[in-house]
Amino acid sequence: MNAQLEPLSGEEIEGHLAELPGWSVEGDLLRRSYRFHGHFPAAAMVIHIAQIQEELGHHAELTLGYNQLAVAVNTHSIGGRITHLDVGLAGRIEQIAAAHGAR
Repeated sequence: MNAQLEPLSGEEIEGHLAELPGWSVEGDLLRRSYRFHGHFPAAAMVIHIAQIQEELGHHAELTLGYNQLAVAVNTHSIGGRITHLDVGLAGRIEQIAAAHGAR
């Protein structure tokens, strides 16, 4: 099995969360909510995330509200567990968040 697709242990996930401020684990999902100063910056971040997801070939569930965006991700192909793919996507999302005014 591809190492990127192997489920992470609880300890490994906790180690990654230390580098992903604002992210948490709820059940088998890696989650983060962002707030914005309006709808347009939130929608723009959705488009930017979509671009990253296509590049990585890995997709999160994105829930867009007026001035907020919720992200939830796990790896469906291995039964909905958290893997390196999820942590990598979360890291990429964090890298772009500030440029969109996310807090």
